[in-house]
Amino acid sequence: MFKYSINIILLLVCTLVYSQEQAMEVAAIEKDSTVYKTAYGLRLGADISKPIMASFDSKYSGIELVADYRINKRFYIAAEVGFEEKVSVEDYTNSTSKGNYIRIGFNYNAYDNWLDMNNEVFTGVRYGLGIFDQTLNNFTPNVNSLYFPSESINAATSTNGLTAHWTEFILGIKVETFQNFFISTSISYKIVLAIDDPENFKTLYAPGFNRIFESGTGFGFNYTLSYLIPFSKK
Repeated sequence: MFKYSINIILLLVCTLVYSQEQAMEVAAIEKDSTVYKTAYGLRLGADISKPIMASFDSKYSGIELVADYRINKRFYIAAEVGFEEKVSVEDYTNSTSKGNYIRIGFNYNAYDNWLDMNNEVFTGVRYGLGIFDQTLNNFTPNVNSLYFPSESINAATSTNGLTAHWTEFILGIKVETFQNFFISTSISYKIVLAIDDPENFKTLYAPGFNRIFESGTGFGFNYTLSYLIPFSKK
């Protein structure tokens, strides 16, 4: 899926470059003293990659809503809230994680727009909090014996109210395709700050964080559609 996310980023970059060239041509023709303003307001949307993933993977379901608010030319306060359920199948275990999460932080737009364009090439930082339940569905004892072959044991052991705390660093691009309507894609690198584990079992997947590697890190991606509710122009 990261390959598809990178391809989408490249496509949006090409779109953004083309739009910039068109704006430069207009600016070269007009060359007047007109002051162009861009909209400030609340932008709301959804990550459509999650229902797409769920349609291809029966072991996953999720939904995520996104929002940001522009506070000046470069900075945006940003947040995401969502729900995920994921069945993780490993060599010796089968487990389910499900719960809610929230991420909050900011984005910095490093892109210089022409005229009244409102596109972004951004970096961002988030703090994430997930509250979830973990169920060990079944496990297979790690016994290598010809005389006593191991068999899967149904456990159905659940632990509720687990929490995960993490931080993540984001790189992405956002393009205004129509007035106040935006398409965005981003990738993120996540670092666990603290996480609860069930008794005698390690948490392999946390909602909002995704797969947790042995190093306590993980990766994520988003593909969002959003609409800006403009409050003013500056």
